[in-house]
Amino acid sequence: MSHAILDLVQQVMSSPWLYLALFALALLDGFFPIVPAETSVITAGVFAATGETNLALVIVVAALGAFAGDHISYLIGKKSGGRLREKKAFVWARGALAERGGLVLVVARYIPGGRTATTLTMGAVRYPLRSFSFFDAIAAGSWGVYSGLIGFFGGMAFENDPIKGLLLGLGIALSITALVEVVRWTKKRRAIQASPERLPADTHL
Repeated sequence: MSHAILDLVQQVMSSPWLYLALFALALLDGFFPIVPAETSVITAGVFAATGETNLALVIVVAALGAFAGDHISYLIGKKSGGRLREKKAFVWARGALAERGGLVLVVARYIPGGRTATTLTMGAVRYPLRSFSFFDAIAAGSWGVYSGLIGFFGGMAFENDPIKGLLLGLGIALSITALVEVVRWTKKRRAIQASPERLPADTHL
């Protein structure tokens, strides 16, 4: 069974349509976050270690797709901003934007669901397109490098067993995502505990 799966994946990885598929998945992931774009890029990175794919091309295609998808999400937010502004995810994204500006776009690229909420919100609040494109180029480029290299190093570690390499790459990606979420949750909890509303009221003599 595992050999059949491996053969199927190898056929996909050696297909001339692979890079177009990676671009399309990364693009769709920009505004439809259940698309497995990151998993696909990591998988392609794993097989780059065996020579089935070209790592540099995987990274470039994934980054370009993510960049294009984020801009589509930005335009969707710009067109339908009024209906988005009170949703919980967008309230968070708007507050983060006010505090840290475009750098939040780079960080949000690594938060599940955060990237879409942020790009939509930036469109909804009419964040300057030139600044959005600048920060998004950093976000999409770093994401492409991150996803491709995680897969590649996983493939290098298990060069004779790509499935184990893929599992290692996905495990590293999930661990990093979990770490980001824990740090974000901890900071949020500390901010809530330190807020004026939680301080004891002044006692009057």
